[in-house]
Amino acid sequence: MAANLRQVADRAGVSVRTVSNVVSGFALVAPDTRERVQRALDELGYRPNAAARHLRGGRSGLVALVIPEIASPYFSELAAHLVRAAEARSWMLLVQQTDGDPERERRLFDGVRGQTVDGLILSPWALSPADLRRNPDATPMVLLGEQDADGLLDHVAVDSVAAAADATRHLLSLGRRSIAAIGAQPHLHNGTAARRLLGFRQALAEAGVPADPAREIAVDRLHRADGAAAMARLLDRGAPVDAVFCFSDQLALGAMHAAAERGVRVPEQLAVAGFDDIEDGRYAGPTLTTISPDKQAIAEAALTCLADRLARTPYTGPARRITIDHTLLVRGSA
Repeated sequence: MAANLRQVADRAGVSVRTVSNVVSGFALVAPDTRERVQRALDELGYRPNAAARHLRGGRSGLVALVIPEIASPYFSELAAHLVRAAEARSWMLLVQQTDGDPERERRLFDGVRGQTVDGLILSPWALSPADLRRNPDATPMVLLGEQDADGLLDHVAVDSVAAAADATRHLLSLGRRSIAAIGAQPHLHNGTAARRLLGFRQALAEAGVPADPAREIAVDRLHRADGAAAMARLLDRGAPVDAVFCFSDQLALGAMHAAAERGVRVPEQLAVAGFDDIEDGRYAGPTLTTISPDKQAIAEAALTCLADRLARTPYTGPARRITIDHTLLVRGSA
């Protein structure tokens, strides 16, 4: 039979309320008392009944995550961090995919909030700020990525302008001057590609290198095939290109594949940098230089925002914009 709170309290020599405070993560418990209670919990194999606790608090314990592509390595890695962080709070994460389709995003945005979920984490590609502001309800929501609903919703993101500039400055530091950018997406509202293009141009301007629109290649998606096709177009034009900054690692891997098929050596003839730090890039040949967003920090910040809004005394202040750190990881491709 599973241990109960009274048995744990007796083992630790404390009150049932103290055990409950430790199980619930209540901060104001003395460290030595917390350690003694935790030891008793472990010895007795106590497992909290999350369903009953959520029911007593009027919560379902369910949090929805709506992302564009589950198959995308970046989003799948981020979702894994969110699942683990949610489990630590005794929450279950429900994951839905939109494919970046505006109607599907709108349908899930409206439908998920109408279900029995306590909160929503949304990474929109197609919805505009006006879409995100319409018909608000009481369900706490956190936005990921660049779309910020004009500051009306909690928002967790990496500074894509600064990160793209860092990647471009690194390519410039290698002596490369004919640098291309692959990944513009003028058909999307989310602003991610636009900000990365801005950072790319800013770094060129700082170095006195004029931006060349012919070296800014738009793509439909951020997949390997899109990167390969974009790289092929660049090479077909015959204009000199000695480096390329890709707005995702998948684009960069596709670009390196296309370069290899044409006999262009990376990094000797073509330096390549990506964005996302997905696992594939660490095992590519050569390994991929990339911008690494702190995915674990993104997950923790998003769930902390929801927890603050769902607390017994909820945070009711203005929407927060939380900027997560990034790191330039220099590897074999540049």
